[in-house]
Amino acid sequence: MAERKKTTSARRTRAPRRASSKSPRFTPLKASKITTFNTAVRYLLEQTDLERARAVKYDQDTFKLDRMAKLLESLGNPEHSVRTAHVAGTVGKGSTVAMISSILQHADFTVGTYTSPHLTDIRERIAINGHMIEKSAFTATAAQICKTAEKQTPDATYFELLTAMGLQYFAEQAVDIAVVETGLGGRLDATNLTRPDITLLTLIDYDHMHLLGNDLESIAAEKAGIMKPGVPVISVPQDPAVEAVLRAKAEEIGTTIRFIGKEIEFSSRFCVSDDLGPHTRICLITGRSQYMHLPVPLPGAHQANNCALALAAIDAIAGETETVDESIVYRGLADTTIPGRMERVWQKPAILADGAHNPASLECLMRTVGAHIPNDSMICIFGCCQDKDIDGLLDKVALGGDKIIFTKASNQPRAAEPEELAKRFAERHNRVCQVESQLSAALETAAQAASRDDLICITGSFYLVGEAKRHLEQLAAQRDMEMASA
Repeated sequence: MAERKKTTSARRTRAPRRASSKSPRFTPLKASKITTFNTAVRYLLEQTDLERARAVKYDQDTFKLDRMAKLLESLGNPEHSVRTAHVAGTVGKGSTVAMISSILQHADFTVGTYTSPHLTDIRERIAINGHMIEKSAFTATAAQICKTAEKQTPDATYFELLTAMGLQYFAEQAVDIAVVETGLGGRLDATNLTRPDITLLTLIDYDHMHLLGNDLESIAAEKAGIMKPGVPVISVPQDPAVEAVLRAKAEEIGTTIRFIGKEIEFSSRFCVSDDLGPHTRICLITGRSQYMHLPVPLPGAHQANNCALALAAIDAIAGETETVDESIVYRGLADTTIPGRMERVWQKPAILADGAHNPASLECLMRTVGAHIPNDSMICIFGCCQDKDIDGLLDKVALGGDKIIFTKASNQPRAAEPEELAKRFAERHNRVCQVESQLSAALETAAQAASRDDLICITGSFYLVGEAKRHLEQLAAQRDMEMASA
């Protein structure tokens, strides 16, 4: 691939600052003005958004559970009327939520899901039975929650307002169960005021170290903060140091914890069949149910543990006297989909998008692509946030990327500069790479370089993947219009 010469400036491009409320040109929207979907989104975006903040102090002054508690109390505590499964961890939360939701839907449960971040539409975060909340309902719920917050908790954050909206909506719709994913950590997360029936822990690894701690034990302690007295905990296999922290925390607060592969019997094997191609099958014995040789619906060996966690959770959610028939489980797993994870977003050239944003998930992606997707070579379009383990991510993208194009998501103040990523990558791996300041240009460069049997993979950030999906959807719509008018 011909290399483009890029001039690297010593001065980094600064992200445009959000207008200050003190500016005469900027008037913050009042909750009373939320009458349309667009005004609801605008109002939320004007609130403090810790997901996009460059620097965040992780303490009880920034992440105020008492503020969230006051807001929920002002709403009549909707979380008290919603059965909940609470999910925390570093890798695999979204996959686990998706599998649990799909299985329960096939078992005739009405299932709410609360996840983050979103890819292309803010409504992705709040869904029932796989369907995003309607714009009209989103608007009405936002108006109610935001009006209450202005009176009771005027400093409520973007994530806190959305969490309250999700819980309120699930309560109003009387869902049978809400599967709720933590946003950051666990102990101080706004979702930690739910009253779950079951607590689930996916793989805990290094991520958000500037906030949660520089070692696995500290990170595990923060994730373990979602444990509650008497609420059983199930975990995937963990690093021994993490397991020790989790067991000690469970004993301290007075609950039980079971680990897949230890207290819960589990095995997995990789196989290939004519109908499913390369995939993993698992066996799981929970004490009440036996699931034998079930195919894991999502590619990658790591998904076997997430699938086992989802199956173990089903028993706890179904109730002490009920079980979900294995045929229902099989169909539910088979119908599991999860946008932004190993998602084919374009056919020719083949473009795959995956929001892997920490070293553990990126390594899983690279190994999964190698095992499941034949290709001559892989062109990686990579961008990440500056508060991530950048060197760790660069080492993992080097595992599978034959050609690397560094770029960044627009309108993301925390995005690392592509020139800096390229410099650090070249220092660590002594390999040539390219830089494009905009994702659209990176896609064009990759498409020009890709041969028929090459794969283009967009990864490193959910924000980058979301922008890529929006851009490609616009291109597809434009192509379809041109074809229709031809």
